[in-house]
Amino acid sequence: MIRSAAIFHSDALMARALRSVFWLLCGQGGAQALRLVSNLVLTKILFPEAFGLMALVSLVTGALQLFSDVGIGLSITQSDRGDEPDFLNTAWTLQVLRGFVLCGLAWALAWPMAYFYEEAQLTAIILVVSMALVIDGFSPTRIFTADRHLLMGRLIRLELLGQLLGLISMVILAYLMKSVMALAIGIVVHASFRLVLTSAFLPGLRNRFCFDPQSARVLIGFGKWIFMSTACQFAIGNSDRLVLGKYLSMASLGYYNIGFFLASFPLMLGHSVICKILIPVYRERPASGSVENSRMLRRMRYCISAGLMTLLAAMAVCGPALVDLLYDARYVQSGPLVTLIACAALPSVVGLTYDRAALAAGDSKNFFILSIIRAVFQVVLLVIGTQAWGVLGAAIGMGMATVCSYPAVVWLSRKHSVWDPIHDVVFGALSCVVIAAALILHMSKITGLTGF
Repeated sequence: MIRSAAIFHSDALMARALRSVFWLLCGQGGAQALRLVSNLVLTKILFPEAFGLMALVSLVTGALQLFSDVGIGLSITQSDRGDEPDFLNTAWTLQVLRGFVLCGLAWALAWPMAYFYEEAQLTAIILVVSMALVIDGFSPTRIFTADRHLLMGRLIRLELLGQLLGLISMVILAYLMKSVMALAIGIVVHASFRLVLTSAFLPGLRNRFCFDPQSARVLIGFGKWIFMSTACQFAIGNSDRLVLGKYLSMASLGYYNIGFFLASFPLMLGHSVICKILIPVYRERPASGSVENSRMLRRMRYCISAGLMTLLAAMAVCGPALVDLLYDARYVQSGPLVTLIACAALPSVVGLTYDRAALAAGDSKNFFILSIIRAVFQVVLLVIGTQAWGVLGAAIGMGMATVCSYPAVVWLSRKHSVWDPIHDVVFGALSCVVIAAALILHMSKITGLTGF
């Protein structure tokens, strides 16, 4: 027991990784709890269409952020120069400029989005929310330095405090305004609290404007493939709501968004752990470095996959009951949607822990190739499924996209010596069992979505 405590509190890689996993679990769990409480309160104050509108707005801002991502945070986490002041300040300068560019692009897209989705309110909402993009651009690089060195305790505490203050503001605004605009203003308030807290209370370099040509070349050289990869990541993570937003009413999209909010938590947690933990671990202890490294990574992979599988299985089985417990009768249709979305996500657990090995090795080009393969399968199968069977077909398409892109996952993981076929067989079989059990259990509710 004493030895375990000493390991956990030491400065060794595994100790820092364990502490970071603990804080990430606390952070993601706390953030999701805060979002859930605010979601429950806001559904009492506002109306289903409000959540459909905000789903579209978040897609616009999320798309802009991803399509313009040049991998600044990943570059700081991965690069050998990630602690140099000139490198960090150049990265921050590029990030600030990017924030202003994103805001301008959002303003340019506001009216076309409103016209395409036939929702006049979208224009004003997007104009307000886009101000958060400028604010986020000023976020200090100390955030990425904490990720780089697996020192996340204070960062996560500050981010949770900022989220709490932002959500309280959003609820107060919603109560006073009784309008979807309260959600838009709340997003800007949250971004402001986060910037103030991380700038004032995170230790490390105080950023200033700087442009070092050599640092810029390193950032752009690594980031050009990340730029294209994140466009693919957007398609993978958001194409369901983009496509369904055209086929469903705003109320139905609101029901879907609540189902997605609950069912996506395990994957959000998994992506957070994998992005923030595995890149530093792969960088410092590459699988090809030694047999001991390979064994350590295998243990981590099994633990992450088992945890994610358990959480997704719980959502798939308990989704309808959870919605009935938390929401009023207006949102009952979100229950079977939780089951469908969780089932569609289960196959992705198999290959989730592999691709960050490429980024840790600086191989952003092959990471992009995998990303574009995943995105093509996701979009094509999602559109085909939605046109054929509506929301049921959308879930089938998302699940099949993961299966079809698996050979590309194997190719990249073999290239970086991290593929574990036994792991994949075990968790692939488990996902099939869970999907079958959840669908059989809730078949009557799921078939009720055929006209959704």
